[in-house]
Amino acid sequence: MNVTKDSVTTTEVTLTISMDADDEEPFLNRSYRRVASRVRIPGFRPGKAPRSIVESHMGREALVHEALEFMIPESLDQVLKDEDIQAFMEPQLEVLDMAPVSFKAVVPLEPLVDLGDFQTIHLDREAVEITDEQVDHVLQDLRFEAAPWEPVDRALAFGDLTTMNVQGTIEGEQVIDDSGIDFIPAMDNTLPFPGFSVYLEGMTEGQSKEFTLPVPDDYPQENYAGKECRFNVEVLAIKEKNLAELDDEFAKGVREGFESMEVLTDHVRQRLNDEGEAAETRRLEQSSLEELKKLAKIEASQLVYQRELDLMYEERQRSLQNQRMSMELYLSYIGQTEEELREQMKPQAEERLNTMLVLRKLADVENIEVADEDVEDEIENLISTTGGESEAAMKQALSTANAKDSIRSSLVNRRIMARLVELVQGEGAASPASNESTDATVSEETEESGSEEESSPADEAKD
Repeated sequence: MNVTKDSVTTTEVTLTISMDADDEEPFLNRSYRRVASRVRIPGFRPGKAPRSIVESHMGREALVHEALEFMIPESLDQVLKDEDIQAFMEPQLEVLDMAPVSFKAVVPLEPLVDLGDFQTIHLDREAVEITDEQVDHVLQDLRFEAAPWEPVDRALAFGDLTTMNVQGTIEGEQVIDDSGIDFIPAMDNTLPFPGFSVYLEGMTEGQSKEFTLPVPDDYPQENYAGKECRFNVEVLAIKEKNLAELDDEFAKGVREGFESMEVLTDHVRQRLNDEGEAAETRRLEQSSLEELKKLAKIEASQLVYQRELDLMYEERQRSLQNQRMSMELYLSYIGQTEEELREQMKPQAEERLNTMLVLRKLADVENIEVADEDVEDEIENLISTTGGESEAAMKQALSTANAKDSIRSSLVNRRIMARLVELVQGEGAASPASNESTDATVSEETEESGSEEESSPADEAKD
């Protein structure tokens, strides 16, 4: 093979590879063996016709086309090995000629990441203070959620539960036709359109009312946006919450039960404090990461960024498929072409890739690793804390190579962010490892730090 390096930079190498007859021959023989069993040639059983006959029947170009599937990647792998070139990801390929075969390969190299003087970043943790008003708000939520709905003989007020029939028309077209639906009117309830709840206030059981509301200009269904909707509402029933007193008896009925209101109040305050500390940790993580990215200098092939954009686009497609929607339908719904959507997603793809590169570089500098034993421990922890599925089924699902890689990536990210927060608070000296610009290793799968959901104090008290 004749190999020419057309260009060499710190982030990619462009190669032109030209093959001669001797290079092509082994691949054409393999192509012949694959094709021979499929081709029907008079006088020969399938797979028994000599190569000369098959080649004469199909043409040499057909054999070459069949061989390209393995000829190009295997030849390129050999060239990269001979030239001692480490590809960061799959090269971009272009066939230049077919007789003999020649092709161009743009090979992305490992991105270069310099974290700069990241040891100089300093952020303080803010103290978490829980007020009596916050605690009382949670207790009132618990009180409201535990109370039963009971019928009342009075006019409808905000916060009541009303059962009603609702019809709505826009330019003579019926767009809403609901019977016996439950609805809680409130100032912050903008459904079905802003102002709907206001017209319900003061209505009585059995009363009907007609009114008109404007459809917002930014309404998702553009054919209705900016028009007027005529409503016909009939109130069938009105109920209110029968709120219990916040006393020891109430506390005993919350969750598994608390000895007294004092104990429940202390529990809620502690949960609020824990939630506040977790939120402060997430703030520190995000702020630390932003400061780290400001200092970092990144050099990467544009092909790497393009591949990240492709991945994001594919993720969007899979997400839509899970919702039983095609990308074509989605694009028509949002009024964009594929090119316009990709252009819109490009900054997010660049930001995501840069974040991965910076975090992986920090993991390298700080010698952060996850052992196989750590992955197994995390699997056992997930199995023990996840309900609804049998232990055997969970273990089988989490034992695949892809699942373990995802868990390893998650653990690495958690440790990186925990270490970063330590560093910016001065709680540990940075690793003495050199901070000179070196290649960063990037995992294809990462999760955003601090994305684990925290349950609210009211939710935990109810569970």
